[in-house]
Amino acid sequence: MKTILITGGAGFMGSNFVRYLLKKYPDYKLIVLDALTYAGCMENVPRVPNVRFWFGNVRNAELVDTLISQCDVVVHFAAETHVTRSIYDNLLFFETDVLGTQCIANAVLKNNSNIERFIHISTSEVYGAARFDVMDEEHPLMPASPYASAKAGADRLVYSYWHTYGIPAVIIRPFNNYGPYQHLEKAVPRFITSCILNEPINIHGDGKMSRDWLFVEDLCNALDLALQGDINELKGEVINVGTGKSIEIGTLAEMIVDLMGSSRSLLRYVGDRPGQVMRHRSSTEKAQKLLEWHYSVPIEEGLKRSIDWYKKNHSWWEKQLWMRSVPIITKDGKIEEH
Repeated sequence: MKTILITGGAGFMGSNFVRYLLKKYPDYKLIVLDALTYAGCMENVPRVPNVRFWFGNVRNAELVDTLISQCDVVVHFAAETHVTRSIYDNLLFFETDVLGTQCIANAVLKNNSNIERFIHISTSEVYGAARFDVMDEEHPLMPASPYASAKAGADRLVYSYWHTYGIPAVIIRPFNNYGPYQHLEKAVPRFITSCILNEPINIHGDGKMSRDWLFVEDLCNALDLALQGDINELKGEVINVGTGKSIEIGTLAEMIVDLMGSSRSLLRYVGDRPGQVMRHRSSTEKAQKLLEWHYSVPIEEGLKRSIDWYKKNHSWWEKQLWMRSVPIITKDGKIEEH
């Protein structure tokens, strides 16, 4: 039996991981720490006896230290995560993603005798524009947005704490996740809910930007393997989690429209998004070698399961409709909604 602190456990990836653990390990005790900013909500957190929720910020060092002192494992999801919103309001991203991670890492160091492992959730966005067709963990870090640079700072901060202090840190870099409970600011739920509402689906630029799309359940499975694996082999490692396949965003939108029986006339191409990178596709070799992990949910199945969830949960997402886009000032001084 383990006690696991899950920061950001009321958000998309964190809450999916909480439900995954509850289903597979009903004896585990889970502590969820979340500040309940716009992308996290109490509806996402299961109300069961072995989940204890704390409303608080990861920058609260005293609270973080208290919670980590009660745990065996820390899984750190808590972060601001949206490229466009980071252009709109970049300060919050550095406060949460970098300084919040510093608080977590300091508390892990202080409680190093009882912490079995610290899993930090990074992102493929730290790589920036792809220099190679397939991006492995040695790809240069060239973050292209304030969000990506904040996550790159947090990623390297955790690595430095392992290198300097020997904390049992494992860094996971997921590629583009999608699935239930994802905020409407992200592409897949935005496309799905626009279809449900029979309204235009906005696609940035020419839609040729390609991404490695990973169903959130597959991420949860990879994290489970990182929890159970030999920490002596995993600590200090950076591991990509992706499918090794990429699909253009325009093609993804067409797939969603077709699966939902809507008209492709809904597709509308708008101005390109600042901070955009053209392509991301993950190498899967290291995840297979260290975790014996490979994705299991094909894109068509993942999209069908996501569509089904959003169709059945109008009350969850309708309150987010006004947050699907934010105004930003482009390099040439124009104000655009993205």
